[in-house]
Amino acid sequence: MKASRVHACGGPEALVYDDVPEPEAGRDQVLVDVEAVGVNFIDVYHRNGLYPLPTPFIPGSEAAGTVRSVGEGATDIQPGQRVAYAMERGSYAEVQAVDAWRCVRLPDTMDVVNGAAIMLQGMTAHYLLYSTFPVREGHRILVHAAAGGVGLLLVQMARRLGATVYGTVSTRAKAELALEAGADQIILYTEQDFTVEVDRLTQGSGVDVVYDSVGQATFEGSLNCLRPRGYMVLYGQSSGPIAPFNPALLASKGSLFLTRPTLLNYAATREETVRRASDLFAWHQSGDLKLRIGATFPLSEAAEAHRQLEGRKTTGKVVLLP
Repeated sequence: MKASRVHACGGPEALVYDDVPEPEAGRDQVLVDVEAVGVNFIDVYHRNGLYPLPTPFIPGSEAAGTVRSVGEGATDIQPGQRVAYAMERGSYAEVQAVDAWRCVRLPDTMDVVNGAAIMLQGMTAHYLLYSTFPVREGHRILVHAAAGGVGLLLVQMARRLGATVYGTVSTRAKAELALEAGADQIILYTEQDFTVEVDRLTQGSGVDVVYDSVGQATFEGSLNCLRPRGYMVLYGQSSGPIAPFNPALLASKGSLFLTRPTLLNYAATREETVRRASDLFAWHQSGDLKLRIGATFPLSEAAEAHRQLEGRKTTGKVVLLP
């Protein structure tokens, strides 16, 4: 089969379109013919070595396709079923062996591109809003990269919960997308200081929570946007990791909370995975949650997909098609 593989960590050119042996379904696994692959920043972190993995490896943590065969002990999923899954590394391939408990059956009305696009980023937005900091009506929240894959979902879901949503974006075109998704106010951080704008918009009281996937470039400013005892939720680092700091900084800024969550700990069981995915599927089918597929690339062009993602040239979700 074909796969996009990393032999040595580096830039996008490190992704090599290779011939590799087809896997087999082990115990409690299913073998999936992959039809669509979601691209996420964690794939970039694996490729560039920020999150090191033994080489060579096949990146990718999210896909959708059709089950070809079922290994011993896998009882919940059957051959021929269309499934989507996340947090299973190795999805940049035509075929993948996947732990059956992570697979969720796709509704008949959802195609595989949307199925691959909704799982990792959708469940991330779900746990951020419903578990890490449970957002309620009246909360004020700040979402960085509000026109990105997770950002657009966070905006829609937070508005559904009754929150006031402030979002940061880099361009006017992205601002329009975030406003269409339901953001109350958009801050163009390339032209405005987002900390000054949040202070103005909240009349100096700050927001209840910041959802920050950017990291190094926004971290200190994000802390300055919070109300006393507010929550700093750092769930990514697209601009690079933050520098070490003295935790006393959190006290000096109002006894703030800081957490660095990951989906791995918030979709840790089949029950939790199915619950989050089922909510997403239902909201998508009802029209309450809209997916934006920003770009699709053949699997053979995974390197170009990474270039555009890292260059902030994409909005919404990037999908690879084997």
